[in-house]
This record gives sequence, C-alpha cells and structure tokens, in this order.
Amino acid sequence: MTEKPISDLSFEEAMAELERVVGQLERGDVALEASIALYERGDALKKHCAKKLADAEAKVELIRAAEGKAVGTAPMEGA
Repeated sequence: MTEKPISDLSFEEAMAELERVVGQLERGDVALEASIALYERGDALKKHCAKKLADAEAKVELIRAAEGKAVGTAPMEGA
C-alpha cells in the first residue's frame, strides 16, 4: 500500500491513520527500524491534525467576528 502524502490527507483521514500507527506501536510487534518510521509518520500526522484544527478554529473566529459576535474562547464551566 502506497502511503498518501500527509499534506493531502483530510483531518479525518489523518486521524484514522494516526490511530492505526498508535495501535501498531502499542502492540509492539514491529521491528525497531519500522517502529522508528511509524513514530516519525505518527508525529507528522499529529502535527498535521493540529494545524487542521487550528485552521478550522481561525475560520470559525473569522465567521464569528463577521457576525459581530465575541471572538476567542471562553473558559469551560468549573475550570
């Protein structure tokens, strides 16, 4: 199976692949070199997901600002 470039993955695709990577690493049945490669891909997937989330949050803030609503985050109840 050819791995799709991470930059081409949607958030959902990246999360699903990250879950598979974590599962493989947790099982511990992967050779050392393969584990290192999996860890590196997992780290890149995590960063990709974080960027996608940050981009989505920025878009929501722009929409809220355009609607004249407060921009930013509010603390959770009880926090």
